[in-house]
Amino acid sequence: MDLQRENERLSQILNLEVELFQVKDLDILLERILSGARLFAKADAGSIYTKEKDVLHFKYTQNDTLQRRLEFGKKLIYSTFSIPINTRSIAGYVAFKSKIVNIEDAYKISQDRLYSFDNKFDKLSGYTTKSMLTLPLETSRNKLIGVLQLINAMDDNHEVISFSHEEEPFIKHFAISAANALERAQMTRAILLRMIKMIELHDPNETGAHVNRVGAYAAEIYETWALKRGIAPDEVNRQKDVLRMASMLHDIGKIAITDRILKKPAKLSDEEYFEMKLHTVLGAKVFEDTWSDFDEAAYEIALNHHEKWDGKGYPGHINPFTGEKDPRFLDHCGHTRGKQEEEIPLFARIVSVADVYDALSSKRSYKDPWPEEKVLNLIKEDSGKHFDPTVVEAFLSCIDVLRNIYHRYTD
Repeated sequence: MDLQRENERLSQILNLEVELFQVKDLDILLERILSGARLFAKADAGSIYTKEKDVLHFKYTQNDTLQRRLEFGKKLIYSTFSIPINTRSIAGYVAFKSKIVNIEDAYKISQDRLYSFDNKFDKLSGYTTKSMLTLPLETSRNKLIGVLQLINAMDDNHEVISFSHEEEPFIKHFAISAANALERAQMTRAILLRMIKMIELHDPNETGAHVNRVGAYAAEIYETWALKRGIAPDEVNRQKDVLRMASMLHDIGKIAITDRILKKPAKLSDEEYFEMKLHTVLGAKVFEDTWSDFDEAAYEIALNHHEKWDGKGYPGHINPFTGEKDPRFLDHCGHTRGKQEEEIPLFARIVSVADVYDALSSKRSYKDPWPEEKVLNLIKEDSGKHFDPTVVEAFLSCIDVLRNIYHRYTD
């Protein structure tokens, strides 16, 4: 490789690394690492795994060939699974040995290799895996975070070729930076989930699985909504990153609600229901000092996710820090009306749908999960009343992805 080419590739890697360190959410980062690595290596497909204890968890996959078979706006649906860290599978071998494996043809792996290629996915999808580049995601302190697997390097004519051995040092450098970024994002996710744990001590329904699902639903609904409106992909990715994390804290104000109300087995009285509704205002107060886009989004979502499109939600036009009601929106009894339509911030309108969908679809101490048809019918019926019709449209457009998310984060 000549010096000019080497400098160009190094510059490309450095630009990708800068992009990674701007991403805060773990799931958004995993997707960005995979897409960035594929772009650099000109890979048609790829997958990413994270290490948890002694196994690798399959997290995300991307495949341009299969994606082109889908209609615009649809995403690949895949199953999540785990594999042991040992020498039998390619990804397991890479994690076990902490070394790169570059394979020219997955169907012609030498018999003397410890690992083998599992072609079940190829048989199911009609895809043909050939060249593979699999590498460990290790931090600068040699801590294994996961495994990155790239599939089918492509030349300029879209023909499958082998991954270049010359460029392995560059992609290895990228993998170290990606692992460092992942470690940071895992710490951020852990902090958020600890905050949720505190709420869960009061409200058993506010589990880590529930908030992870709501966050993932919200990000997918927003992406579908935004792409239909021609919003630039870079802006969509930036907003998804903020929304994915902020929506996890939509009910953080419940930590200040007494157990007597949160855990009451019977219907709440009018006075108790009024106190319960205060969790929106109390949640907003947590983010009184806004230092970032995340703080602002978390504030808007906590305060407004129970507002309704038709203005019949709560807490309405009120200053959460002073308790003052906006005099422009008072009725004849002195009560402030709920925010309506686009007075409600977009992220809160999205989380409203995501939260209701998950609450109705999940088992609770006081109810069994609703059948999906019943849940979807209710959301459709409440379009234009409880919910923003454009958000409901986006929700229904990506329902296949949402179903997949539901099974990814089980209670």
